[in-house]
Amino acid sequence: MANENGGNGESDQQQLKTCAVFGGRGFVGRVLVERLLRLGNWIVRVADAVKSPELKPSESILADALASGRASYFQVDVRHKSQIIRAFEGVSVVFYMDYMDPVPTDFQLCYKIIVQGAKNVVSACRECKVKRLIYNSSADVVFDDAHDIRGGDESLPYSGQFWDMVTDLRTQAEALVLCANDIDGLLTCALRPCNVFGPGDGQLLPLLVNMAKSAWAKFIIGSGNNLSDFTYVENVAHAHICAEESLTSQMVTASGKVFFITNLEPMKFWEFTTLLLEGLGYQRPVISLPAWVVHRALLLMKLLQAKSDSRKLDPCVSICNITTLAVRTRTFSCSSAQKHIQYSPVVSMEEAVKLTVDSFSDLAIDSPFMRYVDSNEPSVVEKLLGSGE
Repeated sequence: MANENGGNGESDQQQLKTCAVFGGRGFVGRVLVERLLRLGNWIVRVADAVKSPELKPSESILADALASGRASYFQVDVRHKSQIIRAFEGVSVVFYMDYMDPVPTDFQLCYKIIVQGAKNVVSACRECKVKRLIYNSSADVVFDDAHDIRGGDESLPYSGQFWDMVTDLRTQAEALVLCANDIDGLLTCALRPCNVFGPGDGQLLPLLVNMAKSAWAKFIIGSGNNLSDFTYVENVAHAHICAEESLTSQMVTASGKVFFITNLEPMKFWEFTTLLLEGLGYQRPVISLPAWVVHRALLLMKLLQAKSDSRKLDPCVSICNITTLAVRTRTFSCSSAQKHIQYSPVVSMEEAVKLTVDSFSDLAIDSPFMRYVDSNEPSVVEKLLGSGE
């Protein structure tokens, strides 16, 4: 199992390995880069689309590593294999993370980045004689938006009806990575974390806060009893290192496989939501709203969106996704990850929620950044559905 105790003195230099974190400036990628550097036995190449990384004060570990040469940065356009090869030359391991914005607006661009990009990454790995490739996928690839999943394992097939375009494309990318296993000496595997959250999250928590500022904050959509698995971002990074170690040791059969990754602590979706929002000072939702009411409203939104431009995606996609999460049970078994890559969470849900809330203090209701919000002003939704009093 991966740990953060560092090396063992005089043999450190001999044990240094070189890896590339592709998408290393994304949500999970940043945490993985820091964790690799903390381990002390990695030279890390950070590859991403931005011209140069703007480091936050909290990223002192990466700043020091860039200054000392233990880390380097490569600007890479995934659509151009020659740029990828430049970043991969001489590395033994590639961690393939998210490479794009969470709410894309152009199908053709998404396809080129996710699917064609995966083809380019795999091809570059083979040309550069990379030994191991670990892909950061998602548990969403087996979810069809219509059925609950209880204790799902890796025997579940890909969904035949994807709930959004990005998941469809990421499924194709995952398949490409897995099909490349054991060709030209390259070993591959994919991780499927479920509902990733934590400091730096640009999707789940900000969306929940936006909903909390509206009249939707009063409502629990559905019965409120559906269970979900969640995964703290540090645990996802830890799982990637566990997977790399397993592929290296070849003591267990991890190559060519996928693994669900969670915190191993499923809980009610609305309980999780309440912990985060109350931690930031927002009210607990108390009124149950039938799921069919919301689904019909969202269906109308999708129909209007489709008529306006079938190739474009609107922010309502995120609202549709969060609403689906709010009413469906989605839990997964991590027994395969525990067996084959020796994964176990390093941060509990209780600690993870606290760390996440602390990191988003700027979104707290009493934050100077939130003082312009008039929480007493009724929204259109509240005027239509009532105050709930």
